[in-house]
Amino acid sequence: MNKLTNPASLNTDMATLILRIIFGGMFAFIHGWMKISGYDMMKDQFDIIGIGSEFTLILVIFAEFICGLFILFGFLTRFAVIPVFITMLVAFFMAHAADPFDKKMVPFIYLFLCVAIFILGSGRYSLDAAIFRNKQPETNS
Repeated sequence: MNKLTNPASLNTDMATLILRIIFGGMFAFIHGWMKISGYDMMKDQFDIIGIGSEFTLILVIFAEFICGLFILFGFLTRFAVIPVFITMLVAFFMAHAADPFDKKMVPFIYLFLCVAIFILGSGRYSLDAAIFRNKQPETNS
């Protein structure tokens, strides 16, 4: 009972892993893969920011699929979450600007999850931890 009422985290690294798996997995395999598989249908209907429909779709696929995979595995997590954040900003404020809030709630939630993942980082159970564990700068004391 004491652990349940204690305000300290039970295991921040495990919570970070679960968040990364759900968030990255959903982006890569639901949102990103949907755009890859529907590429031919979407490539002419995706000009949201005025840089060309096909190029915009490629950027969104990069953010959602490639960066989603990076987040899922915890590889360069803080860098990978930035394109996802930008994509969700565009989705919320431009692509769905005229929609009621219930239609743009998903990008809104993803925006705040991006911030949480950026703050948490990749955690102990990640490729970042395995790769960069011994590459911390040494301090001269």
